[in-house]
Amino acid sequence: MKKANLILGLILIVSTSVLGQSTFTLSSKDLGGQAIKSQEFNGFGCTGKNESPQLSWANAPEGTKSFAITMYDPDAPTGSGWWHWLVFDIPSDVNELVANAGNIDLNLAPKGAIQSITDYGLKGYGGPCPPEGHGPHQYILTVYALKTEKLGLNANTNAAVVGYYLWSNTLAKASIVAYYQREKN
Repeated sequence: MKKANLILGLILIVSTSVLGQSTFTLSSKDLGGQAIKSQEFNGFGCTGKNESPQLSWANAPEGTKSFAITMYDPDAPTGSGWWHWLVFDIPSDVNELVANAGNIDLNLAPKGAIQSITDYGLKGYGGPCPPEGHGPHQYILTVYALKTEKLGLNANTNAAVVGYYLWSNTLAKASIVAYYQREKN
């Protein structure tokens, strides 16, 4: 009987550790399936407050040495999409960006994190601003668990180069997709 209980206990421990593994996840307290007006860019004809959403992540894989966050619109009528936010060199002991951390003037991003140039030509968060009447655009916010502490890039690095370095250093990634559209006035 003791041997059967021991075997049953081992089976439960093994199945819990294998089946109960948590996946790397990204969540937000203030971003759902739709972006909101306060997150909209202020410029290019848009009149939002350009406030980046709060983001938090959990269950990073073993070996994670830093994180990065991107926000990308694949529906932008550019032929290559539109990069709205690039933050990298986020220390591995950080698991959240507070709301409006993308405003570089407020210094709300974690110490050491770098926010580089978006397709607006600005550093920090650049919110949704799809063309009027173009329909809903998807905005993909992604957190990357990276195998390096620093990408070796700076705040003047463009999105293509940041993307290349992310691609070559990613252990895992998790995303949230939100939609936003502007109606014709």
